[in-house]
Amino acid sequence: MALKDRLPGHLFSTRGWGLLGAGALSLLAAQIMGRRDLLALAVLLLVLPVLALAGTRVLKPRFQVYREFSPSPVETSARTTVRLAVARTGTGAGHAVMEEHLPARFGESPAFRFPARAAAGGTSRYEYHLRSARRGQFLIGPVTAEFSDPFGLSFHRHAIDDGDLLTVTPAAVELPETGLAGARGHDGVTPTRARANPSDDDVMTREYRHGDPLRRVHWAATARHGSLMVRQEESVTTPEATIILDQRLSAYPHGVSGHGAYSSGGHSGSGEGDGHDLLTCDAFEWAVTAAMSIGAHLAERNYSLRFLDTAGAPAFRNSPSAPDPIAEEYTGTAGLQSIAESLAAIQLSGPHHHAYPHRDRAPQHRPQEATAGANASQVFDDALMDKLSAHRLRGPVLAVLGSLSPAEARALSPAAGFGPNAFALLVTEQAQDSGEMPEVLEALRRGGWRAVAVTPRSSLPDAWAAFDQADPAMSAAADVRRGVGGRP
Repeated sequence: MALKDRLPGHLFSTRGWGLLGAGALSLLAAQIMGRRDLLALAVLLLVLPVLALAGTRVLKPRFQVYREFSPSPVETSARTTVRLAVARTGTGAGHAVMEEHLPARFGESPAFRFPARAAAGGTSRYEYHLRSARRGQFLIGPVTAEFSDPFGLSFHRHAIDDGDLLTVTPAAVELPETGLAGARGHDGVTPTRARANPSDDDVMTREYRHGDPLRRVHWAATARHGSLMVRQEESVTTPEATIILDQRLSAYPHGVSGHGAYSSGGHSGSGEGDGHDLLTCDAFEWAVTAAMSIGAHLAERNYSLRFLDTAGAPAFRNSPSAPDPIAEEYTGTAGLQSIAESLAAIQLSGPHHHAYPHRDRAPQHRPQEATAGANASQVFDDALMDKLSAHRLRGPVLAVLGSLSPAEARALSPAAGFGPNAFALLVTEQAQDSGEMPEVLEALRRGGWRAVAVTPRSSLPDAWAAFDQADPAMSAAADVRRGVGGRP
């Protein structure tokens, strides 16, 4: 190992350590030989590096840093470009070596020299690229600069800004076209009943459109026209969909691990990095991707979206990345972007499950979990039912859930009655035919849910398409759509 690698370079340079060494030897020689000139030389050699060290710490050059992400926020696995502009705001001259601090997941931190060769107007500009495979909020920066005195005896490194947050949102997976959205008209609208129980003389008909349920087929008009015709006794309104996202730690008991993604103010997201740890797992990451994908799938069809948690509260109330944590309803492109940002740093919360299958022993019960446990029974209760009842039959209800107990499944079961269609995705490590899963699925299906169990290794598009396959009526509707030239 070289000498300079063993010396603490953040205090003195190799030249500075050399002067200190020479001063120490001169001091020793002056004491042995009794020579005043050697003593004066020793004092000079010792004082110069110390003065240089004090100067680099007291007289700190001042800089202004501007950092821009393009795009911001960025989706997982997509590349964002970071543009840095650094300008000196105080007096001083000379060069400095600067480094942009990055979380470990982004690899080696970029280093650059200030000023840059092509600096214009006293401002140096730099550019580099980042990519993250996991969602989260990550602190990019600060920029640290290493300064030296005019003689090159001492170095000092300090941060010249506070850094900025990069938000990485979950990327939506494209889902296949199915009949899950229920009956729809043109331009993403869905019908609501205008007259109760119209007679055959009052019924108006139109051609079959993708998503129309078979129960609305008017067979007499179909026979007259030679093509599928459906009843049109409804007025047209904007469709709505309610998505319930399960964020309970107790619902994802397997494979839970801690990952930290630092953010100022204590925010954290999933994925490795500097900062606080949070609890997440592959099953929950699958659920978050599913929620994002379903939301995007429906938003593209002009649905207004409502996101709730299992207690009937706004789904993103505890997400540090949510632009509006208390919001429930989202519409249009801006609403979808807000959903993506809210899902960026959402994490599991609440108490651990009382049982830990596939583990040698349960972890020690924590005091804060005992407090949270008092609220564990407040899921799938009247608060959620009241929220769903307020928008009864205005659109499908979709639930992205973790593992449920049979009792929880029975509690959620009546919620299917508040939507014309109700769909549940259960993300679990268990197979559909093992443990309590058959009983859970049966309880949901008896209540009217179309329920499908998946694992974190399941294909999301296949799971989405499985709803059509699991319901005979919907499978028949899909066949009819293909027969009349509709998209499968």
